[in-house]
Amino acid sequence: MKSTGRTRSSVYGAVFFLITLSGFGQMPIFSRYYIASIPGLGWLGEFYVTHILHYAAAIVLIALAGYVLFDFIVTGAGFKRITGTGFFKIGIIAGLIVSGCFMVVKNLSGIYLGHVTVIVLDLTHLGLCMALLVVSLYTLVMKKKWVK
Repeated sequence: MKSTGRTRSSVYGAVFFLITLSGFGQMPIFSRYYIASIPGLGWLGEFYVTHILHYAAAIVLIALAGYVLFDFIVTGAGFKRITGTGFFKIGIIAGLIVSGCFMVVKNLSGIYLGHVTVIVLDLTHLGLCMALLVVSLYTLVMKKKWVK
């Protein structure tokens, strides 16, 4: 049982790193601040590479979230074991998944969303990302767990 939890944590950590890195990579900050000029990091300045990596990491994140939810329901662990910070992170991740799905739809050809909608969607997704980074840093420093 412990190895399963350790495996989930490792997968979540890797996905969290990749999805954050590729998400910020889609903004031109790596090229603008010459990080992509560092040998071996040139791929960070390539939009389509980071875009596909972001989508792939998002698929793994959604699959992991579904697996964990299914595991909690089937094993009968229930949601009473989840801590306050766990619920907060779950809410932020759910918001990121929902806003990310809307952003995927927005990127499909033939779909038009108004300018204000796109801006609100982008800022919501970025805000939730920043909130998850802050909460994750807090839980890491304060050694808070997802479950009791």
